[in-house]
Amino acid sequence: MMPIFTAALMAAFLAYCVAWYFGSVESSFSLVLFLATVGTGGFWVAERMVFLPRRMVAAKRLSDELQAHAAQLEAQGIARPNDSVDDAREAILRQPWWLDWTAGLFPVLLVVFVLRSFLFEPFKIPSGSMVPTLLVGDLILVNKFTYGLRLPVLNTKVTEGTPPKRGDVMVFRYPPKPSLDYIKRVVGVPGDEVAYLNKRLTINGQPVPARGEKDFFDDHDMRYLSQFEEELSGKKHRIVVDGTRSANIIAAGDFASRDNCRYTVDGVVCKVPAGHYFMM
Repeated sequence: MMPIFTAALMAAFLAYCVAWYFGSVESSFSLVLFLATVGTGGFWVAERMVFLPRRMVAAKRLSDELQAHAAQLEAQGIARPNDSVDDAREAILRQPWWLDWTAGLFPVLLVVFVLRSFLFEPFKIPSGSMVPTLLVGDLILVNKFTYGLRLPVLNTKVTEGTPPKRGDVMVFRYPPKPSLDYIKRVVGVPGDEVAYLNKRLTINGQPVPARGEKDFFDDHDMRYLSQFEEELSGKKHRIVVDGTRSANIIAAGDFASRDNCRYTVDGVVCKVPAGHYFMM
């Protein structure tokens, strides 16, 4: 019965993962990993509390029977291989496939879940929005505890950590769609007035220092882009500017605190509300 139940459970979980991968259901990798860890953890506890003790009792009983039978044969002068009892005992104690694929994977999944949820998480850069700091296809490892620890899946903050500062590069949940991860640079902190007009960035009325650099060749789009070295709160980084694009932000959409922003043909000016950050 347990093999059939386990196979059905694994098939259902695999179907859920496939549906999530193709966008048929709303989920996240954190939730998928959490479900896998909890599910295999249940089998691991059952293995330690129920199934392994049962196999140990059965192995002991068989070992006693084989030893008694071997003693009878020896009394009759018939030799019996010494390893027959050990082989039979190991065969009974061996985990069946349905426990090997569940309880056996739990320690590995638990380590991955803890590391990914509270310490470090890998990300692959999908787009060129952070060029030239991060290129398309770059694999990065994100620190999960600097800005405060959060409970996995629930995303509830449990420690405060260090507040984000201008110039920091962060991975965050895209507000209109929290299941989508975004990576951007912190430009404005609570209380700042950020203006991006005619492709020049100013914060609280002060232009952000930017020094011209050698043009950057974007081998993804096969073209050259103007490159600058920008400085935010003492942190220097490079940016590129696409001269072919308009400064006007078309179809900005509706979002919380949109009234704090003014859109014109030259760009946008926003006042960053408390508890929020302006990312670019």
